Amino acid sequence: MGHIDVSAVDYTLSDGRVLLNDVSFRVGDGAKVALIGANGSGKTTLFKMISGDLQPDSGQVSISGGLGVMRQFIGSVRDHTTVHKLLLSVAPKKIRDAAENVERTELLMQEKDIEKSQMAYAQAIIEWGDAGGYEYEVIWDVCCTRSLGKPFDEVSKREVNTLSGGEQKKLVLNALLEGPDEVLLLDEPDNYLDVPSKRWLEEVITSTKKTVLFISHDRELLENTANRIVTLEQGASGNTTWVHGGKFSTWHDARKARNARFAEVLLRWEQEHQRLKDLVRTLQVQASISPDMASKYRAMQTRLKKFEEIGAPEAPPIEQDVQVGLRGGRTGLRALTFEKLILENLTQEFNFEVFFGDRIAVLGKNGTGKSHFLRLISGDTSVRYSGNFKIGARVEIGYFAQTHSHPEFESQSLLEILWSMYSLQLGPAKSVLRKYEIDQQAEQRFASLSGGQQARFQVLLLELSGATLLLLDEPTDNLDLASAESLENALKRYEGTVITVTHDRWFTRGFTRFLNFGSDGHVYESPEPIFEH
Repeated sequence: MGHIDVSAVDYTLSDGRVLLNDVSFRVGDGAKVALIGANGSGKTTLFKMISGDLQPDSGQVSISGGLGVMRQFIGSVRDHTTVHKLLLSVAPKKIRDAAENVERTELLMQEKDIEKSQMAYAQAIIEWGDAGGYEYEVIWDVCCTRSLGKPFDEVSKREVNTLSGGEQKKLVLNALLEGPDEVLLLDEPDNYLDVPSKRWLEEVITSTKKTVLFISHDRELLENTANRIVTLEQGASGNTTWVHGGKFSTWHDARKARNARFAEVLLRWEQEHQRLKDLVRTLQVQASISPDMASKYRAMQTRLKKFEEIGAPEAPPIEQDVQVGLRGGRTGLRALTFEKLILENLTQEFNFEVFFGDRIAVLGKNGTGKSHFLRLISGDTSVRYSGNFKIGARVEIGYFAQTHSHPEFESQSLLEILWSMYSLQLGPAKSVLRKYEIDQQAEQRFASLSGGQQARFQVLLLELSGATLLLLDEPTDNLDLASAESLENALKRYEGTVITVTHDRWFTRGFTRFLNFGSDGHVYESPEPIFEH
């Protein structure tokens, strides 16, 4: 078994801002603990410190039992990393070193096939076996069969960029679960997973005897797996931690009650502080009139000084205040009509009507055509289909892209985008960015924002567009809890029609119609959400 101890960790950013301030918590043997907090609060930075990729300015992190790490981005679409190298990246160092030696000596032998290089390669093979490499190949065979449906030998040279995000996640998770490390660090392991895969993730986290610390914004996953929740909260001097010893369903009420207690204690301190200052001023006046009051005046000054030296009690954390506002407007009764629609190589023929004011969740496994469906409606001409679909009167479409893929934004700052699209000058632009708590990023390029900040900016653009039909493809995937809840509340007030593709079971609770894309290509409506196993 293993544990994690984080003690009094501080970290300051390069621009001088304090990101982490006196962060302390413990993850005990076998515990399943979630780390949550606002986008940009320092969760991934803290994970980098625990994994040893980054050193804190002060404080320390101690770990027992070996550490296996799943980073937020585990594969790249830009390079040619293979499945073999991906599995090596989450193996123990002795395995990585032995594999590197085998590869190096093999290349050397190919270049110079002489006895010396042959002997070096033979020795590397022996060291690979001594390090436990062959045992790991057995583990990898199990992981590849579970995750990809094929043995390791068949997929070892396959490039990771040919795998879906969900396949990458499952492969790495299986490797970590089968590996020897007793402590697992998982940064957003649920991203890109469909609902059946998320249920699998819940099962493996709860059933493993390993100690698990994970970051997630998926409220259903948090509720079903975490037995403690560590929250990174924004304070006046940087982000610090609060540990809730219960499940996520009790977290909101516990946090609200705790913050109310902090506020009450601080208010009483401020009232007493004011009372003492008023007494000092009163006695000062009296002492100037009557020398007999001088001793009382000095005594009260001493009392006030000691009171102030002790200092004010801890203030409640600074609450997020993301203010999503979606305008919308009336349209014709039928917003969308689909007749004999077939998405090529994805679905069977189906008919469907969307009416003004509908809240429709599009559900199904990855790869069944859900995102293609939204892209088709958005006007993407690359989506191949047959049949007909019609957009109703006064329907103005706003589209939220799952991948946040906006090549037209890549090199522009947020201010430049708002100016080019909506002619917003500096003042109004800063004002609307402040509503979404991204005003500090006003001059940053869109491509440099975090996933959560990009998501919030996309929602802001939807607000400014005044769209009457919203197409939302996995809108909550990168949003922190407060932002997701603000979006949900805005959608309740929104005058218009909403269609969302989502694997967020908690988010689905706010929808009333459910369009299911089955693995067999069958598209059908159901009265309740259906998540295929």
